[in-house]
Amino acid sequence: MYAFAFDRPTTLQNALALVQAGGQPLAGGQTLLASMKLRLAAPERLVDLAGLKELAGIRKEGAGLVIGAMTRHADVAENREVQAAIPALAAVAAGIGDRQVRAMGTLGGSLANNDPAADYPAAVLALGATIVTTGREIAADDFFQGLFATALQDGEMITAVRFPTPKRAAWMKFHQPASRFALIGVFVADTGSGVRVAVTGGGNGVFRHPGLEAALSKIFTPEAAASVHIDASDLNGDLHGSAEYRANLISVMAQRAVAKAAG
Repeated sequence: MYAFAFDRPTTLQNALALVQAGGQPLAGGQTLLASMKLRLAAPERLVDLAGLKELAGIRKEGAGLVIGAMTRHADVAENREVQAAIPALAAVAAGIGDRQVRAMGTLGGSLANNDPAADYPAAVLALGATIVTTGREIAADDFFQGLFATALQDGEMITAVRFPTPKRAAWMKFHQPASRFALIGVFVADTGSGVRVAVTGGGNGVFRHPGLEAALSKIFTPEAAASVHIDASDLNGDLHGSAEYRANLISVMAQRAVAKAAG
């Protein structure tokens, strides 16, 4: 490790001022601290957001839920309102990393990092959630912009995520045993105005699958998902699985997610 300044503000206003002055926000630290140890990241100033109680918590808002950016994965997984309104979202949180990661990692940190194999981006994108920041609101379709890239601007921080409640939804993940990241994860959500399907672990970032969405919007069955051809040409291949293998996993995970959501 190397020398850096460390701040722990107690108000969002102070935190934002520090971040806008060039400080690096520190949420759960499950990615950032590991990157710093490996010298893949070298921020000169860390702004610890752990003391900002206003950024944590879960509440109902209309027909949906609002979850603060600093809410821990474990809290999302165990929250009764999440389990009742969007059980698939609770399932996502419950399957992230290991117990230590779930105890420290945060919703906002995961979204801001946008790892191409992270779980939360799939849920946020499939559910058509809205990311609330210190300056605006960003639709999920506009937020994720590729490998570790988002619509966040310099000095902008996520404060909460607004989730609409779907008619039905489910999450299926085939994880890489060592990292617990998704080799492929598929989140399927029937929103009432159509079906949204988000895939993580297969490309340079989370993405929606138009073919699966079109087929499942017509008839919400595992057979409909199975009938969709999954093109491997744009998918990643590595030592854990070829692009063709991942394409097959997308089909299988989608079928299983639909079967789970349907009943």
